[in-house]
Amino acid sequence: MNMFVDQIKIEVHAGKGGDGMVAFRREKYVPNGGPAGGDGGRGGSIILKVDEGLRTLMDFRYHRIFKAKNGGNGMSKQMTGPSAEDTIIAVPQGTTVRDLDTGEIIGDLVEKDQELVVAKGGRGGRGNIHFASAKNPAPEIAENGEPGEDHYLELELKMLADVGLIGFPSVGKSTLLSVVTGAKPKIAAYEFTTLTPNLGMVMLPDGRDFAMADMPGLIEGASKGIGLGLKFLRHIERTRVLLHLVDMSSEDPHQAIERYRQINKELANYDPELLKRPQIVVATKMDLPNSADNLAAFKADLAADKTLEKQPEIFPISAVTHQGVQQLMQLTADLLDKTPAFDSESHDKELVAEYRAAALDKKDETDFTITKDEDGTWVLGGEKLIRLFKMTDLTHEESQLRFARQLRHMGVDDALRAKGVQDGDLVRIEKFVFEFIQ
Repeated sequence: MNMFVDQIKIEVHAGKGGDGMVAFRREKYVPNGGPAGGDGGRGGSIILKVDEGLRTLMDFRYHRIFKAKNGGNGMSKQMTGPSAEDTIIAVPQGTTVRDLDTGEIIGDLVEKDQELVVAKGGRGGRGNIHFASAKNPAPEIAENGEPGEDHYLELELKMLADVGLIGFPSVGKSTLLSVVTGAKPKIAAYEFTTLTPNLGMVMLPDGRDFAMADMPGLIEGASKGIGLGLKFLRHIERTRVLLHLVDMSSEDPHQAIERYRQINKELANYDPELLKRPQIVVATKMDLPNSADNLAAFKADLAADKTLEKQPEIFPISAVTHQGVQQLMQLTADLLDKTPAFDSESHDKELVAEYRAAALDKKDETDFTITKDEDGTWVLGGEKLIRLFKMTDLTHEESQLRFARQLRHMGVDDALRAKGVQDGDLVRIEKFVFEFIQ
């Protein structure tokens, strides 16, 4: 069974940097050997890379947690530990990446072999060679490696196509796609035979070509998620030209105009920018009875519609008999030549601005936080403070004293006093507990 997956959630965990080392030169005939601890290596990053061979996000259904390797620890004789290799994750072209914690769209992968770093590996901790000074020529201070970034992401695939076929179910979208391309979509005499987008390449005799997508059928309320609506509308956002297929075979002569208006209404409700895309109205199934009369009624209804700024171009075809199909493809290619590619990116740019603004609103501007447990223990937190704590080598007293100075410079001591901390109170950072001394 062919499964099309266009939205998935994943976890990415970059590698931690390697720990710096405390070491001293101990060589024969070399007196007073100084510090010689090397730095840790860089942790591996998580990188998304476009793979043109992929068409869905199916692989992520069974593998959603990705972890990069940690960097190697520093060594003696000032030797730096090995850096970890980055973890490359292949994604299909047209993948949008969103941070679930902030709602921010952090990348849009649409170019061949395009890469996006979604979780940066931590830098290696410094060895004690970096902390030597005139006052302390033999420091027992080294840093632990920086933690790698952790993110929860949503990957969303929007099919990349030049032309999108839109219309109610069973108007002939799949049939037209199968006639003009090598695609083999499911075709049947009932509605919603197309449950996932199908993509094909149209090759014209004059050497021009373009990608055409058959979108899942649309019904009333699709912009609110009814039926396959959002799944359908999401993939239209990147198309440059729309072929709006209208079935002319109904026994009701006014059904065509009603459905034509309904489709445009759903497009406007989802994103008004979609109505600004060049659109060709394609009258389908012209080989069936009543089609000619219904087409005349459809044209009359459009002419009487005073809400339209301009009358759309109507092109009658029969995909079964191939009547008008080749001429329609030539007209579509001509329209594509006149349509700038950047029009298809307007919706994504608005989303990026919207989510980045939301992310800035949520950003924590403080370097640390102070709370109090029920047992009276003071608890320190905050992104910057925790990062410094994790990079402190607590096995050496000099490193502990350096961390205490860093907290003091950040204003943690004064903030604790302002909140009423007393001499001898317990203070906890994650699982590390110490006494506060005035």
